[in-house]
Amino acid sequence: MEFRRLGRSGLNVSEISYGNWLTHGSQVEEDQARACIQAALDVGITTFDTADAYANTAAESVLGRGLKGQRRESLEIFTKVFWPTGPKGPNDRGLSRKHVMESAHASLKRLGTDYVDLYQAHRFDRHTPLEETMVAFADLVRQGKVLYVGVSEWTAEQISRGAALARELKIPLVSNQPQYNMLWRVIEDQVIPTSEREGLSQIVWSPIAQGVLTGKYKPGQAYPEGSRATDEKGGADMVARFLDENVLERVARLEPLAGQAGLSLAQLAVAWVLQNPNVASAIIGASRPEQVHENVKAAGQKLDADLLETIDDVLGDVVERDASLTKSP
Repeated sequence: MEFRRLGRSGLNVSEISYGNWLTHGSQVEEDQARACIQAALDVGITTFDTADAYANTAAESVLGRGLKGQRRESLEIFTKVFWPTGPKGPNDRGLSRKHVMESAHASLKRLGTDYVDLYQAHRFDRHTPLEETMVAFADLVRQGKVLYVGVSEWTAEQISRGAALARELKIPLVSNQPQYNMLWRVIEDQVIPTSEREGLSQIVWSPIAQGVLTGKYKPGQAYPEGSRATDEKGGADMVARFLDENVLERVARLEPLAGQAGLSLAQLAVAWVLQNPNVASAIIGASRPEQVHENVKAAGQKLDADLLETIDDVLGDVVERDASLTKSP
């Protein structure tokens, strides 16, 4: 495993991090989920990402139990706050001080830890003053319950505003967690340059585009049984945007390129996002331990410039680059 610094901080994270968005507490039984966590530990992954909203808090609990007994100081545990949990009352969502503080304490209890390494604003809250949110984060940092602060799917302008307040409050705002892959590059034009200027790294989710960049969805063929595209409760709506026949035909043309590089298509996809120097870590999920062992081989891979150019030529205009698609609800 290779490691990278997170933003301008001194915190090292594993290039491949393990996330449990659509698996733990929902798609995957706990025994299998814990086997995947153990596989991640076995291959050298130290960075684990979750959120209180995943499986309505169950994902955090599963991760906490799966990491129990591990040396806490050897792990980087990340979680997030914004989306509703529990009965979804008027204060059960957003980034108000009330919701941030209550959610942080509940997350720590579920994760079985006294602190999280990174606490992330899961979206920008247009209904709460940003100063209120950042002061709440600052209080958690000063209490020792949060070591670093991050955001997720914030626009360049929102990142700049948050970074200015973080400097004023003297707290380490170090990361953004966006969707990013060969097919979805909306952060490249504005978010990445702003993040570089403000000292934030990207921790990217969906590096294999919800499974499309594994090559398992073939143009003109039925979706594989049990795949995400067939699971209405497991993210079928998220993968739908990538299931256009033209997209699938272009993706199929990437498979021989991956083979020439000695990689599977999924490994190529994960390695591709790691070629961006502003990316600190790529989050992988898994429903089986073998998937962890397979995808982690992308760590440390260097793709040559000719291969990167050929990938761009093959994908052409199916790549989404519209910066306006980074927005909060």
